[in-house]
Amino acid sequence: MEGWDAGTKSALTQIPLLTSRAGPRDGEAWKQRLKEEYKALIAYTSMNKTNDNDWFRIAPANPEGTRWEGSCWYVHNLRRYDFPLQFDIPVTYPATAPEIELPTLDGKTHKMYRGGKICLTVHFKPLWAKNCPRFGIAHALCLGLAPWLAAEVPILVDSGMVKHKDDETIFVFSRCLRGAEFDGCKTVFNNQCGFEYCEICYF
Repeated sequence: MEGWDAGTKSALTQIPLLTSRAGPRDGEAWKQRLKEEYKALIAYTSMNKTNDNDWFRIAPANPEGTRWEGSCWYVHNLRRYDFPLQFDIPVTYPATAPEIELPTLDGKTHKMYRGGKICLTVHFKPLWAKNCPRFGIAHALCLGLAPWLAAEVPILVDSGMVKHKDDETIFVFSRCLRGAEFDGCKTVFNNQCGFEYCEICYF
């Protein structure tokens, strides 16, 4: 397995392999595939917690299990950086791997395609194709997202492209920019000033 470190290789060997070749258009067979996906994800998450390496949460965003959303995080210089995570299951899955998206990082690194889709190593696609249908969502996270975070987050932080939430400057005003009185969350919640926040104005 050229292109991955020993830790990633070790984790990969402990994730259960899948057997069903079904995709989202395969009806009952897809439901069986989803059961295998859940089993692999649970095993991977449990392993990470045991090794004190918990780093993501993910769940289906629709009943069909074709849209997944969650979050992932990476610790750099003893500070945790969190990112929303999402992806769709391709209609040709499992022959085609899901394209993992980190939308809040879109445009901040050249190791990413438009829409926040992470750019995987040249070794990923051949390995995925070789192991179809045995690889699933958990394997994509292990081989794709985890190494990407380890490689890119330190660079993004050190370059100032990503800031820790504690370093973000927050300005609190008693009036919004349009002059409306700030009464609790009512002004902003009613969208009179054009901002989304319901407790304090961020400018």
